[in-house]
Formats: sequence, C-alpha cells, structure tokens
Amino acid sequence: MSVPNIYPWQQHDWGRLQQLRQRLPHAVLFHGEVGIGKLALAEHWAASLLCENLNIDGHACGSCDSCGWFAQYGHPDYRRVRPDALETEAVDDGVESEESTSKKTTKTPSKEIRVEQVRALSTFMNVSTHRAGLRVVLLYPAEALNTTAANTLLKTLEEPPPNTLFLLLTHRIDRLLPTILSRCQRFALAPPDAATASAWLASQDVAQPERWLAEYGGAPLAALAAAQGEAMPEKDDWLNQLSRSQSINPIAIAERLQKASLSELVAWQQRWLHDLLSLKLGARVRYFPHQQQSLAQLAAQVSAERLQQAVRDAANRRKISDHPLSARLFIEQMLLEYTGLFR
Repeated sequence: MSVPNIYPWQQHDWGRLQQLRQRLPHAVLFHGEVGIGKLALAEHWAASLLCENLNIDGHACGSCDSCGWFAQYGHPDYRRVRPDALETEAVDDGVESEESTSKKTTKTPSKEIRVEQVRALSTFMNVSTHRAGLRVVLLYPAEALNTTAANTLLKTLEEPPPNTLFLLLTHRIDRLLPTILSRCQRFALAPPDAATASAWLASQDVAQPERWLAEYGGAPLAALAAAQGEAMPEKDDWLNQLSRSQSINPIAIAERLQKASLSELVAWQQRWLHDLLSLKLGARVRYFPHQQQSLAQLAAQVSAERLQQAVRDAANRRKISDHPLSARLFIEQMLLEYTGLFR
C-alpha cells in the first residue's frame, strides 16, 4: 500500500491545508458529505506532516522511512481511531478497502468508537515522539463516538498534549457535541463540480457517469462504489416499484428484496421522496432526472405536507435500518406507508 493520494478536485483544498500548516491548531475537523474524499485528503496531509523529505508542493515524498511506515499504517507517531466495523469493510468515504483485522471473532464488530479506544491514546501521547517530530491522531467518523468516548476525547482536546495534532472527520457535523466543535478548527469540504466529477468517473470506466453522480448527490466516490458494486439490479427494481405507487405489491416486493441492504433501500427512497417534494415545490429534480416524467405524475397526486412528513419518516427509518426486527416486515411497512401517500 502506498501513501494515499488526493483526488483531482482537491487541489484547492490542498492549497488551503498548506496555509493552515504554517500555524497548526491542535485539532482540525474535516466535514462534508459522504463520498467526496475527506479520508484521502486527511491521510495525505497526515503523511506530509510526518514526511522527512517533503516535496516543494507540500506533498509527502513517498520514499523516506516515515512514508514507508505510514503506507503500512505502522508509523510510531500516527494512530487511527475508528469503529471496529471499519477494520473489515470498505470505508464510508472512499472506495479503497482497508486492511483486514487479523483477529477473528463471532461478535458483530462495533459501529461505535468506544471509550476504550480513546483511552488507549493516553500511552501513545505520553511517550516522546519519534525523532522529536509531530504526533498525529486521525479519528473517523467522529459522529461514531459514543457518549462516554466523546466526553473522554473532549478532556484531551481541552488540554491537548504538546506536538500532537488531532484530525477528526465527520459526515454529520450536526451530531457532534458543541464542546468538541468549539475546540476544533473546522475545514469544510464541498462536493466537486459536476464536470470534474463526471470526467473522473468516466476515467474509472463508469458508464453513464452523470446519472450515477446525480443519484449519489454529486459525491463521486459514493457513485463509483455503487457503480462497481452489485446493487444496481436491486436499485432499478426498487425505483421501478416506487414509480408505480398504487400498483405496488408490498408483500411480494418485500419477499424479493429482503436480502438487500436495508440502509440502501431507505437511502434510495429518501432521494426519491426528495425529488418528489422538490417538484411539488417548483424546484428541480436532483437525484433522478431520468425519471422526471414518472416523478412529475406522482407529485401531482400528493400534497406537499404529506411529502414533507414522508421525508421526515424516512429519515427516522434510516436510523434503525441496520438493526430491524425483520427485514421483510421492514420493507413491507416502508411500501405500505409509501403507497398510502397517494390514496
């Protein structure tokens, strides 16, 4: 594995980081949507901060001892803190797979950052840095911190150890404690422009890049992961059902799709409802422009008030989609509520 590179749309952000480097804060919070490359940018910057032979443009050299250690996630002055579930899965903010954990367990990996993980940093931060350099801690996604872990991290941020930089990444800045936000310098990252993102997707051999990009809200890494995945038949089936509204058979569809990713089904429905509401309010279709005609016909059959409530219900459903009591019943209920909008 090599030192992570940045994406074409991150050149301006890289320049901003070079300015920030001149006077480093003790904590930087990268925030933005899923799938725009926050992790790649943060890791690339971390590698450059630890590099012993920095290039003139601020990028890590990729060949010194420090870069070699970093590429293998073995740098003595670098630590990553993330949920156990991300040790064996592709990360949320990119398409590259992380290294697998060597420990096998029958327990379901935690999706939270636990207090034990934050406390384990104490030993790391209380020893001298390698070659008297900087120490970097990367923590993501920050919204995965459970309450106890968040409070423990807060104490560290209130009295940061010397020569230590915390890099926090979050997809949902609204879920972080205000006290943690107040102790970090925020670094906002926006999705790339459509032309740049579409060109990059095309270079990755993605057919119909504009369509994929639209369906994933302009986030190119999320669009690439979806295009390279195996969920497209399920997605098309699901969207076809949503476009039929009152002729849906919830029981049959739930039986057919019960092994699909429920969080993905909810996410696709959220985008569909967003487009319906946008049309109802006179705005443009954002996610499914190729379904403009079907969306317009459906939007004419339902009030804006009911669509607004449906959007709120879908957001609440997203929170429990990872742990439903029954996948089949979960899908049935989704479709029954959806068809009820048009009665």
